[in-house]
Amino acid sequence: MVNSRKPNVRFIYILLPVLFLGALIIFGMVIRPNFFGLPPFPLEIVFLLAAVFAIAELMILGFEWPIIQNAIIKKLAKGFPAILILFAIGIIIGTWMISGTIPMLIYYGINLINPSYIYILAFLIPIIFSTLTGTSWGSIGTIGVVIIGVAAIIEANLGITAGAIVGGAFFGDKLSPLSDTTNIAAMATEVDLYDHIRSMMYTTMPSAIIAAVIYFILGFTHPPVGSEIDANQIAPTLNTIAAMFNFNGLLLIPPVIVLIGSIKKMATLPTLLISSLSAAVLAMVFQPYSLGDIMNAIHKGFDTNMAYWVTGSPVTSSPDNINVLFTRGGLYELNEAIIFSIMVFVFIGTIDLIDAMPTIVDRSFGFIKTKSSLIISSLFATAFTNGITSNQSATSFIIGDAFGKRYDESGVSRKVLSRSIEDYGTMFESLVPWHATSIFLTATLGVSYGEYWNWQLLSLINLVMAPTLALLGKGCFYDEKE
Repeated sequence: MVNSRKPNVRFIYILLPVLFLGALIIFGMVIRPNFFGLPPFPLEIVFLLAAVFAIAELMILGFEWPIIQNAIIKKLAKGFPAILILFAIGIIIGTWMISGTIPMLIYYGINLINPSYIYILAFLIPIIFSTLTGTSWGSIGTIGVVIIGVAAIIEANLGITAGAIVGGAFFGDKLSPLSDTTNIAAMATEVDLYDHIRSMMYTTMPSAIIAAVIYFILGFTHPPVGSEIDANQIAPTLNTIAAMFNFNGLLLIPPVIVLIGSIKKMATLPTLLISSLSAAVLAMVFQPYSLGDIMNAIHKGFDTNMAYWVTGSPVTSSPDNINVLFTRGGLYELNEAIIFSIMVFVFIGTIDLIDAMPTIVDRSFGFIKTKSSLIISSLFATAFTNGITSNQSATSFIIGDAFGKRYDESGVSRKVLSRSIEDYGTMFESLVPWHATSIFLTATLGVSYGEYWNWQLLSLINLVMAPTLALLGKGCFYDEKE
């Protein structure tokens, strides 16, 4: 029979696994790439090494392996439903691609670009793209590149345009049920996905409305010099999309199913799978792809090489932005996020045996007495952690585990915690000049950090909106039972 007794542990031993993890992150993800020019450590390996250290320490302290193993299994069991959702997201992206749903919206989205309203459109169009694809980087690297190219041709302010593109892409990514960071934030705080998204509406939607109004006004105060779009620039993209897919209104059925499921608070996994099934049926009915292609899109994702008829050969000659955005999806699309989540669960499950994160938070934030100060503390802890790690997924798990029990004890809903993790995590990334996101943005859009950061209005407004609501107690669900 396994001895279930848990030895008493001094605070220094509670702190050691977390310090070891922090040292790995700072050395492997900050010092190596920024000071030595070496590749950063894979985050999955960082958490695996931290887990090995924690397990070894606990066994030295007297914890038996079966107890540690059961703690890990218990944590994995809690997170397994969210891991299934990550698999479903890959499937839904692949089927929405081959059905023509996402390509159709991209096609008509490009046609909406009007020089007279370049800034507001640069904000709104990426919102649509990133909401439906679940990727901010993918939206910036595709439709964002098209919009910035149009802005350059008509001599619009590229800083304003880039700021609008980035804000729109992160808005959609943040509120999309297909986003890996959105799912991981919900997973890390043990919050229902749609509850998490609805909670974010309280801070993100007002911020987006204010930003949209300002971008609309900027179109008149900072008008572009030119007024014509070079059709030759966007024609190759539009022609390729039109040749690859057949469009009609029924292709909107898959996203409508997800929207209805969100409004009616239906179970997330069945809703995503039903939407995927409808997309697969639409692909068989309306698109020129074979059943084998549809199965491959579900398995390993849609590949533009499936549209061999576009040029008479695989579409390697199609615009790069088409290949980047369309070749994705499938069961393995989010395998890195899934493996990373498992490694984090192993680490957190281990240190849960000694209540490491709650104990550290109590020691660090014991002076906090009010609900609003607790929320604001989690906001700033999130910003600090994301700024150090340059990784939102790691931030979600670290902050979620650190503050979860404290939120429960204070009577604050965990969906406020999950929202806070994104308010000062996901939305904060593009404002940190050394962050991987900022480096990607400047390289992709060709606009320097100094030119765009002060025009990334959505994040700047959101950084004010989140603590303001906490201070006012609005949208914080204080009277709601979990």
